Parts: sequence; structure tokens; C-alpha cells
Amino acid sequence: MRFKPLVNILGSLLSILGCTMLVPLMLAWVYNESDFNGFLHSFLICITLGLPMWYFTRYKQNLTNRDGFAIVTFSWILAAVVGSLPFYLSESIPNVTDAFFESMSGITTTGATIIGSKSTLPHLPNGIESLPHGILFWRSFLQWIGGMGIIVFYIAILPLLGVGGVQLFKAEVPGPVADKIKPRVRETAKFLWIIYVGITFIEIIALRIAGMETFDSICHAFTTMPTGGFSTKNASIAHYDNPAIHYIIIIFMFVAGINFTLHFRTINGDLKAYYKDREFVVYFSIIVIVSTIILSTLANQTNTFSDLALRESIFGTIAILTGTGYVLGDYELWPVFLQMILLTLMFIGGMGGSTTGGMKVIRVLLLVKYAATETRHMLHSRALLPVRIGRRYIKDDVVKNTLGFFLFFMSAFIISTLLLTAMDLDLVSSIGAAASAMGNIGPALGDFGPTDSYALMPGPGKWVLSFCMLLGRLEIFTVIVLFSRTFWK
Repeated sequence: MRFKPLVNILGSLLSILGCTMLVPLMLAWVYNESDFNGFLHSFLICITLGLPMWYFTRYKQNLTNRDGFAIVTFSWILAAVVGSLPFYLSESIPNVTDAFFESMSGITTTGATIIGSKSTLPHLPNGIESLPHGILFWRSFLQWIGGMGIIVFYIAILPLLGVGGVQLFKAEVPGPVADKIKPRVRETAKFLWIIYVGITFIEIIALRIAGMETFDSICHAFTTMPTGGFSTKNASIAHYDNPAIHYIIIIFMFVAGINFTLHFRTINGDLKAYYKDREFVVYFSIIVIVSTIILSTLANQTNTFSDLALRESIFGTIAILTGTGYVLGDYELWPVFLQMILLTLMFIGGMGGSTTGGMKVIRVLLLVKYAATETRHMLHSRALLPVRIGRRYIKDDVVKNTLGFFLFFMSAFIISTLLLTAMDLDLVSSIGAAASAMGNIGPALGDFGPTDSYALMPGPGKWVLSFCMLLGRLEIFTVIVLFSRTFWK
């Protein structure tokens, strides 16, 4: 691996992230709040370090696969470090571990927060709502740029990578196969961002029309599209007693969980793109089936059917499946049976090529198809039975990659659960937190449920979960390959 391209791109990324701090800096100035100096110092640190790193390491060579894996992983780590600076320097989160955890949760669109416990954060008596406007915007903005991916963002904004950008695109875009919707990677990145920005803008307008304040509309749109879940309110979406707002959030969470390639095809006139895609059909079916089960169970408990129960059922299903992590109803008050269903959804995630976390629907579908094919092969040992999804035959290398991903994903989940239990956390809380971090969900179970925060998580546990968030967001292999001895030879 070559260090010059790595330092060059990290330097330019550091400079870009520093420049984005000018927006919350202006908010801090307009509202005359305490986070002004924190953003100013963070901006100066980024520019002072970033520009020389970029300028003195300029190069004209294409990137290799090794360069791509290293650049993507270290870019996300750098983004988390940079994102934590305003939290720490403004003293909104006066602890290095907590500030990094909050930032990593933001940039990976996990949505797990340490803010909200009055007992552990006495300087924030009203929890999240005590934070300055600049910090609230920064939390949302971190998720927004993390949603589509900071590397895809980089390729779209700065055309400095040339054809070598394909290595970064493949390492960054979630899903078994990184599909290019345009022949050139740069064009693909730009079109993805145009769609991403366009849908975000539409949601801002919709939320504003529905009655949400302008600032809150921007922040919630910035955290819905990346399926992040950071809110400006302690009670999350439950703060708003407005069905219109609830349904708008439901619609845009659903849209964010769809492969953006399908959005592109639909915009270009292929109106049948959605229902012709087998993964979308399964994704939609999961939402309908699980929502119906939850609604039926809740209605049976109360012997009544209400619009609120319908909203909570659909909202909770999509929020957990897509990893958005918004809260409308406290699912810990639901029967354990329903909580186990939600735990299963944490592992599944949305569609490949979306901003969601988890293993992705396409991988789960492929694993089911592979298991069925192997069962048939036991009865017909000499038959050639390729794995097929719809009319598409899946190559053996994609099947092997998916099996390897599943093994690593579950291994990381089990190991992280064991580590958390070793920190005197109960089993339910450990399982929930590990699954939530690996699936980039946010709220979990037990002590870290939808109405709780991660403030009481031990310091080492926060670092474990931060690593799990990175693993889940970068699809395991991009990070794991860096631990290979062969990679560094």
C-alpha cells in the first residue's frame, strides 16, 4: 500500500470537512450560543492540517485496490475524529470517548447517542434539547454526509481521482455488487448525490408544510435520508403529536431503504423498475407482513384498532428495518415476541445500494436461495443447480462472498456481545447493543432501548460499539482486510 495517495486524500477530506463547519459556525454566531469557539477552533485545526497534507502529497497515479480499501477505512475514521472536535471543544460533550462515540454514531448513520441522561450529563438539563443549534445541526449533517458515503461525496465534489475512483466506489457502496448507473464512476457518484439531495429537499418542504419548524425540518430530513435517526428532540418523532409528520417520516424512511439505482431508473422513465426488482418485492413484503403482525398483536391486546397503533406498527417496522432508529412508540412495552421480531429486523436491514445498515435484503435472500439449492442438491447430487434470484443467475464468487460476509458479520456480533457481557452488562442489553451497532440501528433493547441513551455504557464498551458501527457501515471486508498480513506486504 502506498502512503502518499492515502495522505493526499485524507488531507483534502480533512479540508472539506473543515469547510463544512462554516455552516454550524454561522448558526452559532446568529444564535449567539456557546458553541461558536468550538466550531471556530475545529475549523482552524482542519484547515491548518488538511491543506498542507493535500498540497505536498499531490500525485497523478491511479489507485490500486489496496489503496482503495485503506483510503475508505481511514477516511471514515478520520471523519469520526473530525466530527468529534466540535462536540469536545465546545464542551457540549466534555469527554473524548463520548465525543468520538457520538461522532462515529453520526457518520456511520447509526443514531446511538450518549445524550439524554440528566444524571450523567448535568450540563444538559433538558438533554438533546439543551444543545446549541450549531451542534444540533452538526449531528444531523454528519449523518447526512455519512448516508451516501463520504467517499462517494468526495468523488462527486472533487474530480481528482480519475479512473482510480472505481476502487473507492467498490469499497464504499453497500451491497454484494456495486452497480454503476453511469459508465464513469464520477458520473455515477454525481447522479447518486443529485437524487439524494433532491429527495432530502422534498422532505424538508413536506415537513415544513406539515407544521414542523424550519430548523427541525432540515435536521430531520438530514437524518431521515441517511437512515440515521438523530433528532433535535428528546422524544424523537414521538415529540410531534401530528399524524402528517409521522406519515411523511414513514414514507421517506421507506424511500431511503430502497436501492438508489431503482430511483435513478424510475426518474429516467422506467416506471416498472421497482416491482420488477425481486429484492424490492421482498423488502416491501417484509414491511407489510411485520407491520401486520405488530398491529394485530397490539390490537388484540387492547381489543381496539386505532390509527396510532397503525402508525406505530408501520413506523417501528420501517425504522428498525432501515436502521433509521427514530422512535414513535416504546417497543419495549410490546410483548417479547414482537421485540424478537424487531431484533431480527436489525440483522436484515434494507436493500443493497441504499443508505441502510444490516446485512441487506439481497444477501438474506441469497442465503435463503443458497440453502434451498443445497437442499435440492442433496437429492440430486449430480445435477448442476445454480443459485438464481428471479431470472438472474448468481455467480459462485458472489455466493462465496455473501457466505463469508455472513460468517464475519455474525462472528463480530457474537464477539462484541461477549465483550459487553464481560463489562457486567446483562445479556439482553448486550445482545441488543451489539446487534444495533452492527446493523447501524441506534436504539436497542434493555438498558439501551428506544427511550434510553448510551450514557451508562462503560467507556470500553463505547469503543467496542464504535468499531462495530464502522464494521457494519463499511460492510465488514473493507475493514477486515486491513488486519491481513498480506495487505501490508
